[in-house]
Amino acid sequence: MLNLEGIYKNESVEDVLLHFAPRTSYPSIDRMYVKYNFDVVAKAQLYPALAKLLKEGKLAKSEKGHIVKGPNWQAPKFVTEKKYGIE
Repeated sequence: MLNLEGIYKNESVEDVLLHFAPRTSYPSIDRMYVKYNFDVVAKAQLYPALAKLLKEGKLAKSEKGHIVKGPNWQAPKFVTEKKYGIE
């Protein structure tokens, strides 16, 4: 079973976005930070991190406005190491 709490508490905002943004909506990611790591929301770190990843080409927007993997996307370390129950 995927340990969402561990991911949101222990991993960087950028890594969380790299993994979840292409498959989960921004409001859902925001809600998870409210639930598991409110400091990210309180310090307004989520949207600037997303904007940075979009600018760097690690994430991109599709024609429909959805977040997709960009040309410079790489799987975060916690994914390649299969931590938190990721398979």
